[in-house]
Amino acid sequence: MDLDRVSTDALASFAVFADHLNFTRAAEELHISQPALHVKVRKLAETLGRPLYTRHGRRLALTPAGEAAARFARDLDARVASFLADLHGTARAPTLAAGEGAYLYLLGGVVRPGVRLINGDRPRTLAAVRTGRADVGVAVLDVLPADLTATVLATYPQVLVMPADHPLAASPALSLADLAGTALIVPPPTGPHRVALERALRAADVPWSVAVEAEGWPLMLHFVALGVGLAVVNGCVAPSPGLVAREIIDLPAVAYHALHLPSRADDPLVTDLLSAIRAGLRSP
Repeated sequence: MDLDRVSTDALASFAVFADHLNFTRAAEELHISQPALHVKVRKLAETLGRPLYTRHGRRLALTPAGEAAARFARDLDARVASFLADLHGTARAPTLAAGEGAYLYLLGGVVRPGVRLINGDRPRTLAAVRTGRADVGVAVLDVLPADLTATVLATYPQVLVMPADHPLAASPALSLADLAGTALIVPPPTGPHRVALERALRAADVPWSVAVEAEGWPLMLHFVALGVGLAVVNGCVAPSPGLVAREIIDLPAVAYHALHLPSRADDPLVTDLLSAIRAGLRSP
């Protein structure tokens, strides 16, 4: 491999592609054509001697070499930005990646001017941290990633949200058996919350039905308020007026983790952002 042939322009372009994992959107952000971006990514892969992404049907995913290349590109960009900031006496803003639910119900205290925000689901949050696009990520994790440092921020029970006058609202806590015959508002079938909920209901031999499939806690709560059905959500989700939440005691608690690269444990951008997150965290 001829390292002299590694193009910083190709690295920068690949980092944008890694953010989107979509050639069309990445090319639009870079203001170049799709064929031109394909050429940049292909030549970078040839120069590095490793495939940088894989295709699974219509979905693209970074290879370990692709994650490393994107992380290097982001680190290079951060070093240049830090140099320019020091030169001009300014500071680079920290970047936080998290999902919609975390921003709405958990991280309100840290969403403020001076912090750059990335909104994405769990895979995009993990990718943003791995590639260096985000300094810190926040996500619910079933399995801790071996390549990232993960710290528990807060743990919440899973709760059933319903109208305040619903018969189940009279109980201070519920079991899965209490949901028998209930029409539930649930996320799409492939979502981790849906998969785990279906598995638990099936294991408990609880019959239920789908009232409607909805993406995101706010829309699910909206449908509950309209009387479409009931919803199982994380306990950090504040019920809308007229709704109440009751803990489901035989569902596992949900833990939100803060994530960062192990090599950046002492980086002020990471440590200061983690401190701000903890200070502004909404209590369980």
